[in-house]
Amino acid sequence: MKTLLICLALLLLPLSASAQEVTTSAKACVIIDQATGRVLLQHNADAPLPMASTTKVMTALLALEQGDLTAPVTCSRNAFGVPGTSIYLSQGETLTLEQMLYGLMLASGNDAAVAIAEHIGGSVEDFCRMMTTRAAELGCTDTVFLTPHGLPCEGHHTTARGLALIAREAMTHETFCSIVSTQRGKIPWEGRDYDRVLNNKNKLLSTYEGCTGIKTGYTKAAGRCLVFGAERDGMSIIGVVLNCYDWFNEAARLMDMAFAQYESFTLMAEGECLRTLPVEVADGAEVGAILTADLTGIVPKNTFPQIEIDLPQSLEAPVQAGDILGEVRMLHGDTVLYAVPLAAANDVARDDFASRWKTFVSGWPLLAR
Repeated sequence: MKTLLICLALLLLPLSASAQEVTTSAKACVIIDQATGRVLLQHNADAPLPMASTTKVMTALLALEQGDLTAPVTCSRNAFGVPGTSIYLSQGETLTLEQMLYGLMLASGNDAAVAIAEHIGGSVEDFCRMMTTRAAELGCTDTVFLTPHGLPCEGHHTTARGLALIAREAMTHETFCSIVSTQRGKIPWEGRDYDRVLNNKNKLLSTYEGCTGIKTGYTKAAGRCLVFGAERDGMSIIGVVLNCYDWFNEAARLMDMAFAQYESFTLMAEGECLRTLPVEVADGAEVGAILTADLTGIVPKNTFPQIEIDLPQSLEAPVQAGDILGEVRMLHGDTVLYAVPLAAANDVARDDFASRWKTFVSGWPLLAR
């Protein structure tokens, strides 16, 4: 295909593909565009660090990908009495996987983490290997999981960027979004006539406009760690601070900075016809190339992005509506922010001797015998 490059004039500010380096109280931090994973703000984002209970974001992701939310999960001897934060499961107590996930993400239950790990992976060790493998698939190149809960363990670490990418994938699951945005919930408590009350430890849910979750974590070794997110004016972001003493305030400050400096920009709408292409062997027919989704991306405020269109000069019949013809890309400097496939808007039949003969023969009435 021949590429047609349309460079729209840049306004006021030059576009840059690099993420902004920020000063922060965190040992490492990152803010990413949730839609694309592109880093907007960062400091020390690729430094391997312990991450405490933010580990549980990956535990929940694997549970959602591998498990059945209605399946019974039983607290084993290993899960019973795990140190640290707990939902106080009794040995042999059974909850559904979904209920365990609420206990995991709202109350940060370490016992729930082990119960889920054994349910999904067969053993904690095998589950942690699954966690590390899945992280690598998501582009987390310096991430090793040795526990499903994040209690101190030598060699258990990730990076701010890696943790943000894991959270981004988790946020594609509706159940995860629902759980981590819940401020207060209840799940059964076996042997009692009242439920467990689970209070979300993430204060941003009640203090920051548009907050979408996600998970807190603390150990003495890791410090205060937080994975967080928010949505405003069509712009969704995910952030991470690791080893940050003023975690909630710093998370809010970094999100304010991102929302102040970036905005969601829509160049073209779904269904819009970008070009009309001639169709060969079709008696002069044409077909429209339409967008299959909105062409939207996050750009610095007071700037205008570029657009790159990848389409052939012509097509050859037959063409069916919905056939992918190429794509259109929104560019931020040299970085592709978002790409949308371009599809055929209409059918075009082939018009040559062979196709005409086939039509003629198929329509000829059968002779009576």
